[in-house]
Amino acid sequence: MMRRWLVVLASLLLAACFTSGRRGADGAMAVYDLGPLASRPVTERRSLGLALDVRAPLWFDAQGINYRLAYAEPARLREYARARWAGPPAQLIQQRLIQDLALVPAGQSRTLCLLRLDIDEFSQVFATPTASRGVLQGRVQWLDRSRTSLAERQVKIDQLAASNDSPGGVAALAMAVGELARQIEAWQNELIAAGRLRSCRP
Repeated sequence: MMRRWLVVLASLLLAACFTSGRRGADGAMAVYDLGPLASRPVTERRSLGLALDVRAPLWFDAQGINYRLAYAEPARLREYARARWAGPPAQLIQQRLIQDLALVPAGQSRTLCLLRLDIDEFSQVFATPTASRGVLQGRVQWLDRSRTSLAERQVKIDQLAASNDSPGGVAALAMAVGELARQIEAWQNELIAAGRLRSCRP
């Protein structure tokens, strides 16, 4: 009799473990970064002494993946319940731009100029329940050693999301960061050609 109860108890424990494990797997938190870095050729940008500083408002200093319903409550910032970034978005963007544009983090080495990005928006925006885009908005500045502005411009980049969920939003925002890197590089080349970044050369 005791043996039979032990067998029943063991069976119940195994069933409980399986059920718990299955539920945990189904409801696991999805963690995202900006994906692998695309291979890019080395260009003249590597000869400049540039550091990068990416700044964002306090409400973006978290790991939630944000979205807005522009057709309902555009001023309300929402978060996906079962998805998050691997780190605060400003850190992920800074890491990607450092890699993509061959820069160094601000404060970690002596550089002649600083590239500063102030982020105002980094979220998935739904124009309708079935259409959304990843939106990156802010301001880019080139500052010399004394932190005097050499050039600045507003940026607003949006990329169509392939799906109206967190994977679609993450992919669109990652593409927006890639487009930002391309725009910064093109703008840098324009400033070099115009002689406005002479003080940034070692």
